[in-house]
Amino acid sequence: MSLPNLSGQTLDALIVGAGFSGVHQLHELRSLGLSVKIFEAGASLGGTWYWNCYPGARVDSDFSVYQFSKEELWRDWTWSERFPDWTELRAYFHYVDTKLDISKDVVFNTRVVGAEFNTTTDRWAVTTHDGTVVHSRFLILCTGFASKPHFPSYPGLDTFSGVRHHTGQWPQDGSVDLRGKRIGVIGTGASGVQLIQESGPQASHLTVFQRTPNLALPMVQYPVDVHTQDKMKEVLYPYILRRRQQTFSGFHFDINVNSLLSLSPEERMLAFEDLWAKGGFYFWLGAFQDTFHDDRANDEVYKFWQRKVGDRIVDKEMRRKLAPEVAPHPFGVKRPCLEQQYYEVYNQPNVTLVDVAENPISEITPKGVKTQDGKEHEFDVLVIATGFDAVTGSISQIDIRGTDGLLVREKWGKGLATYLGMSIANFPNMFFTYGPQGPTAFCNGPTCAVRYQPSLLLNSPLT
Repeated sequence: MSLPNLSGQTLDALIVGAGFSGVHQLHELRSLGLSVKIFEAGASLGGTWYWNCYPGARVDSDFSVYQFSKEELWRDWTWSERFPDWTELRAYFHYVDTKLDISKDVVFNTRVVGAEFNTTTDRWAVTTHDGTVVHSRFLILCTGFASKPHFPSYPGLDTFSGVRHHTGQWPQDGSVDLRGKRIGVIGTGASGVQLIQESGPQASHLTVFQRTPNLALPMVQYPVDVHTQDKMKEVLYPYILRRRQQTFSGFHFDINVNSLLSLSPEERMLAFEDLWAKGGFYFWLGAFQDTFHDDRANDEVYKFWQRKVGDRIVDKEMRRKLAPEVAPHPFGVKRPCLEQQYYEVYNQPNVTLVDVAENPISEITPKGVKTQDGKEHEFDVLVIATGFDAVTGSISQIDIRGTDGLLVREKWGKGLATYLGMSIANFPNMFFTYGPQGPTAFCNGPTCAVRYQPSLLLNSPLT
């Protein structure tokens, strides 16, 4: 549908964003008989899986829990591997669209830039990038926690004459060819790890600029066949999808309530090996509870991780930078990344690691990156993998003004506060999913996205 058709109309609810939570909200609110639309900045459904299409981008949750829980959706869909990549997630959203007819109520290529609550009409006036204003009773922000790319403030960033892209703004047409190229990657977060292990084997030379070592965990990726999934659908699927709502992190496994320190050294080693072999987040969110509050237990976990990873890195100096003897931070306080051959990439002769904590980047030049030691690293392709203005940035980048006259970013600038991670004082009938002060960073995305129930809206005093 075209945006002008909505101009001047009043909706029951306007949703911003067409990822998991936006699609869920639209389907549920329509079933309640409400008039509802989605404004989506991208050209198709998928949310993060529309924008993140860089080489190697894939999910870090098992296929069985990374989907909608409606039987009409999982019954007829089959995944190809344990941790699907972005192309398969896009195909999944297309499938969901054919099942639920989502797109008929989505306005694509439309970015919301502002919203203000009218206390006379008790409606939100929502403004899009082209100046169109639409009114709605409810404003539901399904913008995710990582939709505003963060760019470093290095001098000369815009002067680079080669190909330069942020991983969160990768070209949709697949026009970036990394084969045989001199590639520079700034950042070793989730997108950095995935792109590094994908591009290292095909680059003529790869240079990675690392600030903090990534305490990545083994993904243990493998294909999943139709027969296996058919058997799971017979009995297990409903239990798995209900179980994810009962755990700390929204996965189908949970933190072990027993104490690591109560185990003998032999028991600890065997438990660690078992969790490690399972892959995914088992070693993190399926481990022992005292890991998260006892330094001694946390140190034990890190020592095991450091030994496992260190054994895979040939060069002693490279090992020091990637898997240092002393942990850069307590294990598990940051969401780990999942890797497949990340550490082996650094054994290649065509890969260089620059520790910017020891040798900072001084500027970006037309040819590449200059470091504090005066060396200029020349590249054909420069990848900015510096992540996002996460959690609050997705919402505060929009000029949303409350009844007290303050913008969201101004209000949060004085101190972040929400009600149950879903709403803010003086912003009536505005709700957000998967945002600040929710379980966001430690949760399986779809679990958090679909647990937010639209029926809560009906209890609003302004309905």
